[in-house]
Amino acid sequence: MPTKPQVLFIVGQTAVGKSALAIEAARAYGGEIISADSRQIYQQMDIGTAKPTVAERALVQHHLIDVAKPDAWYSLAMFRADALAAISSCVERGVLPIVAGGTGQYLAALLEGWTVPELPPNDDLRAQLEADALRDGHEALHRRLALLDPVAAASIHTTNVRRVVRALEVCIGTGTPFSSLQTKGALTFEPTVVWLQMPSEELYQRIDARVDAMLADGLVAEVQSLVAAGYGWALPAMSGIGYRELQPYLADECTLAEAVQRIKFNTHAFARRQSTWFRRFTTINHTMPCAIEQLSSVFHRPTIRD
Repeated sequence: MPTKPQVLFIVGQTAVGKSALAIEAARAYGGEIISADSRQIYQQMDIGTAKPTVAERALVQHHLIDVAKPDAWYSLAMFRADALAAISSCVERGVLPIVAGGTGQYLAALLEGWTVPELPPNDDLRAQLEADALRDGHEALHRRLALLDPVAAASIHTTNVRRVVRALEVCIGTGTPFSSLQTKGALTFEPTVVWLQMPSEELYQRIDARVDAMLADGLVAEVQSLVAAGYGWALPAMSGIGYRELQPYLADECTLAEAVQRIKFNTHAFARRQSTWFRRFTTINHTMPCAIEQLSSVFHRPTIRD
């Protein structure tokens, strides 16, 4: 039996079935879900981020969803602190913490015990860096990071402007490479990591079906309401897949069909990058999507219902 509190991690690529399995596991084991999704933290962004529905959240308590406005800065250090607090709260109440999500940096911060720099945001510097990315392109900004901190640059995708900006902000603000400030420590819990997998073609079909469902549920109207509320395209929240691709459509620069195809293409590419991230985690138990019955073979805890 583990001497540390148990924490179940359900990880995997987008659309693979993490949320459904997490809800089943929470009901079976008496748990609560801690989201490790960097997009679901934002309020008013429900459809494009594939948040659990109101009914699902009424069924099982979820943490770290809707914790920030779309124009708020929410750092990796803030996520780690909030997630560890949620885990501690669950443990204190005798509830199983279930971390579910696919944001690689969030998962690494928890599973590898990162100590993340908590440098306060520099609004002026960040605005300048974001403007540079808009003017020169995200590749140019990423190359700048590679010169200052090649280790950090290697771990952050060129299109993730939000993470590149933060790494540059820390490098410039402290005079120290961002990567050197991310130290690793011992975990205070015993993780069981379940990586959901399925063949790529099947996953792509699920992604495409989910994008079509998002459109039917009102994704375009959701994006229009965000823009009308004053949330600009330069915001990190608005750079997420499913949002940024609709900018040219709303500006009459492409058709809706073209924008939707771009969402699907970019989501496929994102899923491939996620798979690369998950391979770095050394303790992973493999299972298939939504297979609650298979959890008993890798996660030993009494169920509270049949």
